[in-house]
Amino acid sequence: MNIFDKTWAWFTADGAWTGAGGIFQRVAEHLGYSALILLIAAVIAVPIGLLVGHTGRGENVVVAITGALRALPTLGLLTLFALWLGLGLVAPIAALVILAIAPLLAGVYSGIAAVDKVTVDAARAQGMTESQILRKVELPLALPLIFGGIRNAALQVIATVTVVAYINLGGLGRYLIDGLAVRDYPRMVAAVVLVALLALIVDALLALLQRALTPRGTR
Repeated sequence: MNIFDKTWAWFTADGAWTGAGGIFQRVAEHLGYSALILLIAAVIAVPIGLLVGHTGRGENVVVAITGALRALPTLGLLTLFALWLGLGLVAPIAALVILAIAPLLAGVYSGIAAVDKVTVDAARAQGMTESQILRKVELPLALPLIFGGIRNAALQVIATVTVVAYINLGGLGRYLIDGLAVRDYPRMVAAVVLVALLALIVDALLALLQRALTPRGTR
């Protein structure tokens, strides 16, 4: 049997999908970690991106921060936080939140900043407050770029959250780490396939949500 036949046999083996350590459990863990990381990163990145994009203040700082965060090595950052905070959920969540901030911040900031200034000035001339301009003018027009940042962040998190298994947590990365330990290559290939499929499905769902929420004229 070649590696693909063995991988298919792994997928179709009794108990592969259900029970403790089954695919459904690992996918649920993976999605849970990813959602928590994205939520925390969004709470940090979105307000900053809205403020900087709307006011124009701190643009150079945002560009520098996002560039620096994108350059950080995932495994190195995770190891650093694990040594600092100890083994457990906090260390990988903190490390991956830092990495997820960059695409979210870039998407929100660039989306708001890209709104036509003539449109913004016209809204001010009509007597709209700054918060009204942000909510009713800039946000709707910026949604395509904002969703682009969200989708990039989601793909990055789903791909990199596999490393939480490195410090003995769950998720689909568990198959990679455990498979590597015993040289179970079909299990490792299955993990890669599952992560890729999960990323594609989540991105497709976010694309549908983007289409539903984005005004027709800005799609």
